[in-house]
Amino acid sequence: MFSLIAYRQQWFGNIRGDLLSGLVVALALIPEAIAFSIIAGVDPKIGLYASFSIAVITAITGGRPGMISAATAATAVLMVTLVKDHGLQYLLAATVLAGLIQIVAGLFKLGYVMRFVSRSVMTGFVNALAILIFMAQLPELIGVSWLTYVMVAGGLGIIYLFPLITKSLPSPLICILVLTALSIYFGLDVRTVGDMGELPSTLPIFLIPQIPLTFETLMIILPYSAAVAAVGLLESLMTATIVDDLTDTPSDKNQECIGQGIANTATGFIGGMAGCAMIGQSMINVKSGGRGRLSTFAAGVLLLFMIVVLGDWVKQIPMPALVAIMIMVSIGTFSWSSIRNLRDHPRSSSIVMLATVTSVVFTHNLAIGVLIGVLLSGIFFAWKISQLLRVTSTLSADGRQRSYVVEGQVFFASSDDFTASFDFKEALERVTIDVSQAHIWDISSVAALDMIVLKFRREGASVNLIGMNEASETIVDRLGVHDKPGALERLMGH
Repeated sequence: MFSLIAYRQQWFGNIRGDLLSGLVVALALIPEAIAFSIIAGVDPKIGLYASFSIAVITAITGGRPGMISAATAATAVLMVTLVKDHGLQYLLAATVLAGLIQIVAGLFKLGYVMRFVSRSVMTGFVNALAILIFMAQLPELIGVSWLTYVMVAGGLGIIYLFPLITKSLPSPLICILVLTALSIYFGLDVRTVGDMGELPSTLPIFLIPQIPLTFETLMIILPYSAAVAAVGLLESLMTATIVDDLTDTPSDKNQECIGQGIANTATGFIGGMAGCAMIGQSMINVKSGGRGRLSTFAAGVLLLFMIVVLGDWVKQIPMPALVAIMIMVSIGTFSWSSIRNLRDHPRSSSIVMLATVTSVVFTHNLAIGVLIGVLLSGIFFAWKISQLLRVTSTLSADGRQRSYVVEGQVFFASSDDFTASFDFKEALERVTIDVSQAHIWDISSVAALDMIVLKFRREGASVNLIGMNEASETIVDRLGVHDKPGALERLMGH
């Protein structure tokens, strides 16, 4: 239930920490937003306007305080073909539609699907993202002068050693200020933010995408919008779960779906591209002391203020300072204990984690990696549960009656073993199947039960099925055929 007091606390419970961390995040957002615009094939201002809009709106409407949302690589890569084939206006329309899809997803409470993502997949997702964040810095570290390496090393030194002096100021912010001052004072020859692309000099304005409102247009943008909506929600909800763990506070996943949708819908109307939550920037925010909605709001507002008003200063920030921050984020994001736990955790959990990491790094697509991880988790879980099935039997003293006792879960993964546990060739007059310690789950298990009963009847034995619980009885009554007219004839026919 919505609480005005709690909402107010999320805004003003940590003002100083939120404003400082928001400033750090805003600085780190600039090169990434430009880079993601380049990935999508659009002007840098598209990504910068989007980062401002999405951050500010999700701060107000989202369900996870302290999480940073903006233009991201995960959604940018999905739009490349659309921009190339149809142009910017279709991208804006696809952004609006993606937002509407996410709002509907939130209204239908699809945020609950996160409960099906296992801890192994989460760990793999985090580790893969840490690797991708580090790999994204390589272009700034390869083929550059020795001065760049010195500045990156100096930046890392400031980030890790400054907290030993005081924690009142975020060390990443000190890193940016010190390296920028040194770069300007000594006139150092290193790449700067200004080298990444032209910064916009005006505020975004409201506009309506200039596209023909036809069914054909809808069919063009719908696949892109659906993909962006799905990937955006997936990354946002997983990032929200990670921030939940880091801050030991809960979030409203369904509200986050709605908040992301509102943000993307509005962003399309101010000339911005779709985005979602950013785990790297969220880690920077949390590690810099950001906890509330004010940090996300400040990040968006300060981003716009810096690029429009302080653009000439922001352009002079050396890229090594931002690279050092992102390396710190990648190191802090990676779950190093997961390497040590490979030997201790169940083999299936380790396989799921490694498969998620490998597929994400190989495809550079977080959604594919998570999907593979979830599928593997489901397969391993089903296999484990199927191993719990046990069927025992007792033959009567006169050899004419056998009683079977079924224990465990009977479903698609265990139905074959269930069927194989019965001896249909034994000459019996009566068979009793006790399922009081078992559960019949699906159509596969109902079909297996039908087959068992009908095969015994075909061999001349009468079958007594006892102990079925209410849930199992419901599905067997609805889907089973062994007690329906003509069932035995159909089996004989096959």
